[in-house]
Amino acid sequence: MTYTAELVRDDTVFADLAPNWARLYGRCATATPFQSHAWLHSWWLSYGRPGRLRLFLVRDGGELVAAAPLMRVHRPVPSLVPLGGAISDYGDVLLDDERGDEAAAALTEGLAAAARTALVDLREVRPGGAAERIYDRWTGPRQAVADSLCLELPAVPMPELVARLPSAKAQQRVRAKLRKLTALGVERHVVAPDEVDKALRRLLELHELQWQGRKVTSEHLRPRFRAHLVRAVEPMVRRGDAVVTEFRLADDVVAVDLTLLSGRLTGGYLYGAHPCLRERKADVAVMLLEACTEHAQGTLSLLRGDEPYKHHWRPEPVVNRRLLLARRRTAPLLTAALCDVAARRRGKELVRRWRERDGGGRS
Repeated sequence: MTYTAELVRDDTVFADLAPNWARLYGRCATATPFQSHAWLHSWWLSYGRPGRLRLFLVRDGGELVAAAPLMRVHRPVPSLVPLGGAISDYGDVLLDDERGDEAAAALTEGLAAAARTALVDLREVRPGGAAERIYDRWTGPRQAVADSLCLELPAVPMPELVARLPSAKAQQRVRAKLRKLTALGVERHVVAPDEVDKALRRLLELHELQWQGRKVTSEHLRPRFRAHLVRAVEPMVRRGDAVVTEFRLADDVVAVDLTLLSGRLTGGYLYGAHPCLRERKADVAVMLLEACTEHAQGTLSLLRGDEPYKHHWRPEPVVNRRLLLARRRTAPLLTAALCDVAARRRGKELVRRWRERDGGGRS
């Protein structure tokens, strides 16, 4: 086989790659929904900057067999980083499982040749991700460090998740919460593709309402995020890469959930819920998890974050990896990036200690 490597910087070419990208995505078992073309291209339209797109592609004839969706950034050091940014829980490359090591080797060589003056900084790689095959073949300076923590559950029906709880009393409490939802008359409705736009706008309205007066992720309230979500999710729903669920009381939509899907991983990405549910003693977390289990395959990821409510289900902690790849001439960039990582960790630790000390001193 003869593989050809290509560097794409043109937004229009990126858009036209959708069919080929979808076929490659379907042949990469470790891909998460955050590597789908609909998600990445929509993200680029909302967050990308002109001139910074760097798509590294490998083809066998006309067929796409490997892809690294990256962009150029200048801070904290000149780097090639994954598309998807902070709103994506996993980053990775795509490799055709049927092509074996040859496609991985070709993509590695292409990245090494193209990253002349920049560090390759692959963030939020789930353990076992395709990018690890690039890391293993990299001949220059490299370093893997811990990135965000994700919590994961097995993709099993809700009764089996309840059975995982540590005590009979805890199991009884959850069953009582499920019965409460039924008694309230909460009904689920899976949204059709042509209803996605309206449902997501309702989701974001409810998301803002539920966080009113509390600290919220500000990006979720911005027009560019709304545009990205609406643009990306409709084609993902059509392809089976996402499901949008409405929760209704009588004729009112009181909650909307967006769950992202792939062959081996399911993750509840974002939801909005009206405060009336909590006022009626409905457990929203239980309601969402039960709905998510209806679609889960492989692993049910609770995605990034170590929130206490997630630990009630006894999830497995899984730490994403940050894979830093340099050439000999860019080794100083690797050192600088590692220093930045260490400084940020130290800063977070100091803030954590300060908060603990400040909280502990209050009466």
